[in-house]
Amino acid sequence: MIRVVLPSHLRTLATVDGEVTLDVADPVTQRSVLDALETRYPVLRGTIRDHVTQQRRAFLRVFACGQDLSHESPDTPLPDAVATGAEPLLVVGAMAGG
Repeated sequence: MIRVVLPSHLRTLATVDGEVTLDVADPVTQRSVLDALETRYPVLRGTIRDHVTQQRRAFLRVFACGQDLSHESPDTPLPDAVATGAEPLLVVGAMAGG
């Protein structure tokens, strides 16, 4: 089981509380986790990744084990701690201002 923590606006949209748990086949990558998340919660399609390009939205970041994985390839395997469910994958809304 993969654990995913979503920002509050996406939890509200998906009508979930707390962490989301997903069954994801090996290899566990950002792409496979997001595919599973969008399959289970179709309302999230297009909110984390663009519908057409599948690129991560600019104001969302992905963290695992204290590391920003946002600029890693979506097909890079996630850390073992995430793949085993020991640590969650965090989807975090980025802040901008000026």
